[in-house]
Amino acid sequence: MGKIKTFNGNRLRSARLYRNMTIKELAEKTGVTKQAISQFENGLSSPSFETLLQLVNALKFPRDYFYEDDKIEIEIGNTYFRALLTTNKKDRISQIEKTKILGKIYSFLNIYIEFPNQNVPEIDIEEKSIEEIAQAARCYWGLGDEPIPDMVYLLEKNGIIVTSFSTGDRFIDAFSQKQKINDKEQFFVILGEDKESAVRRQFSAAHELGHILLHNETLDIEQISRQEFREMESEANEFASAFLLPAKSFMNDLIYPNNLEFYIELKKKWKVSISAMIIRAYKLKAITYNQYQYLMRQISRKGWKTKEPLDDILQPSRPMVLRKSIDMLISNGVLTGEEIVKQLSRYGLSLDRIEIEKLLGLDEDTLITKKEYAPILNFRQNIKRLN
Repeated sequence: MGKIKTFNGNRLRSARLYRNMTIKELAEKTGVTKQAISQFENGLSSPSFETLLQLVNALKFPRDYFYEDDKIEIEIGNTYFRALLTTNKKDRISQIEKTKILGKIYSFLNIYIEFPNQNVPEIDIEEKSIEEIAQAARCYWGLGDEPIPDMVYLLEKNGIIVTSFSTGDRFIDAFSQKQKINDKEQFFVILGEDKESAVRRQFSAAHELGHILLHNETLDIEQISRQEFREMESEANEFASAFLLPAKSFMNDLIYPNNLEFYIELKKKWKVSISAMIIRAYKLKAITYNQYQYLMRQISRKGWKTKEPLDDILQPSRPMVLRKSIDMLISNGVLTGEEIVKQLSRYGLSLDRIEIEKLLGLDEDTLITKKEYAPILNFRQNIKRLN
């Protein structure tokens, strides 16, 4: 006889956090008491069948999810949110839990797919300016001083896993997380889908790279002061600016640094927002503080703070490594979409198809197997034409 499966309270906590619910909110949604839910999560008791159905219905996770043991060990490092000060802890925990489950899906896909090896620049950042660190990262990857056309591709090419899904929070547009999956280090960068422009996505990806290279993973991000967080964000922004707009070549392009319209032409080349280029020009002392303020006032007057020229033309780059891994499995006949969902369940992670598609940034219904039926109709033999 097979082993009788027992209810896994950690999975209930995982699903609740994933859905951004407190114990009180889940209790109100299900009619189950807070005390009972707390006992379930802490393994002190198990829900009845009727109560389990209420939990499954409220959390939208398959029943099997709550009876599985984790077959892989994932250790979560710091998660860096660009809007830590404007988002509450509950929202952040929800995104952390989603990324943890994403790590498990990635581990499963690793059974079939050879992903790029992680190749993150190893830079001794002690006694180096952020400008020097950004230049060292460019040198490590052999980028020279040319514009970077696609930051997402650059990260994926070097083994950093990038995906894009709706965070459900207008303040969270990007974050990064370090995981140890079965003792192997892996970085994840999550780019929100909400109102994302091409240049904003470029800068967000470079900003998260800044966190990966600059900040001590042993630091507890939840325990730092507001001032310390602002400093870390400022450093990541400074890194992104220096990495995307290397000083020497960008300065060579600043022929008309006081002309706002000229920055539109620069935007075509450098794939960086006009406001970010003006800030960079000021930092590089190509313009004075008064000139910087004047250009910023013009941006505000033209309404470019919310939407700049070219934002409706330049298309945001789309993460492709996870999407391509699924396409390889399906198009090469290794697994159908339905089989991917089933095999993932056998791996100890039962999830609804729609949830997997969202986390991997797949098109809707990618994991629905297209059934091909034998033809029902055929032409008759020896067809005679009517006169």
